[in-house]
Amino acid sequence: MPVVRLLIVVAAFVVPSAALAEPEPEPAKALPKLTKVEVKSSLDGESQPILYWAPEKARNEPTPLFVFLHSWSGDYTQNNAKWQTQAVKRGWIYLHPNFRGVNQTPKACGSKWARQDILDAVDFATAKFNVDPKRIYLAGTSGGGHMAMLMAGHHPDRFSAVSAWVGISDLSAWYDFHVKDGKPQRYARMILGSLGGAPGSSPAIDADYKDRSPIHHLHRAIDIPLQICAGINDGYSGSVPTTHSLKAFNVIARAQKLNSIPDSVVSDLALRKPIKGFTPLDARSVSAFGREIVFHQSTRTASVVIFDGGHEGLTEPACEWLNHQTRVVGVRD
Repeated sequence: MPVVRLLIVVAAFVVPSAALAEPEPEPAKALPKLTKVEVKSSLDGESQPILYWAPEKARNEPTPLFVFLHSWSGDYTQNNAKWQTQAVKRGWIYLHPNFRGVNQTPKACGSKWARQDILDAVDFATAKFNVDPKRIYLAGTSGGGHMAMLMAGHHPDRFSAVSAWVGISDLSAWYDFHVKDGKPQRYARMILGSLGGAPGSSPAIDADYKDRSPIHHLHRAIDIPLQICAGINDGYSGSVPTTHSLKAFNVIARAQKLNSIPDSVVSDLALRKPIKGFTPLDARSVSAFGREIVFHQSTRTASVVIFDGGHEGLTEPACEWLNHQTRVVGVRD
C-alpha cells in the first residue's frame, strides 16, 4: 500500500438534511453514521473533507470501494443518503469527497485540483481499508456526472467502472445553454466564477474549458466500463440536455472505431422524438431501471441509456450495473 500524505480523523459525523443543494429524501431505515476526515491535497496542500462509511469486514477482506460525487451546487455535506443506502446494502465502502465544493470557484468545477482531490480520497481509502483493486467504482449525478466522466477521461486507469447520470460533458455548450437574451443565468454565472470568462474570451480560458470538459478527454476512456444515463425530459424539466450524454458516448464509440449515434438521432432525442430500431436492454437491466427505455446503444465497454425521466440519478440500475463490473486498477498514476 502507498504511504498517503494526509489526514486527521474526526469523530463520527451525521449528514445534515436541511438546506442542501439538490437534497435526497431520507430512506425509511436509519443509515449508519458517516465519519468525517480531512485529507491534505497532494497537489496544493489544502485540506479537503471527506465523509465515509465502511463495513467491519473492510479492514480484513477485499471490499469494493464506491466513490459517489456530489452535484454541481453541492459539497460533501449534500444528503446523498439513497446512494449510501446502496453501498450499505451491498457491503461496499462508501466515500463522499468534497473536491472543492460548489462549482463556482477556480479550484472547483473539474479543475486539476478537484480531480486530484478525488484521487487523494481513493488513496486515503486504499491505505485505511482492504480495498478490492478490481472493484473501485465511481458514480455521480448532474455535476457529479460531469466529474465522473471527466475522471474517466483524465484517469481511466484509476477506476474499475464509472456510472454517470445526467452529466455535463461540454462546459462551453452548457454555458451557452444557460445564457438567455445575452444574459448569463445561474449556472452560466457559476461557470464564469470557476473559469474566469465566457467561451472565446481568450486562448487560455478556452484551453481551461477543454481541460474541464469530459468530451475532450473521453477518447482515452476506451478500456474502462462506462455507463452514461440521462432522462429524456432533461433540458426541459431539468438543466442538462440529453445531447451531453449522447455526444459523450459518441466520443468513445469513435475512439473504438465503432458505430456512433447519428447526428439526426441525437437531434431527435434532444427534441424528445421517438426512436425506433435500437437494440433493447436485456430484461435484467430493464427491471433494474424500472422505467421505459427510450434509447440505448453500447460499445464493447460503454453504454448510453436514455430513459423515461428527467434530471435524476437512479440508484438501483447504477449500482446493479457497477456490481457486475470488475477490472484491476492501480492506486496511483
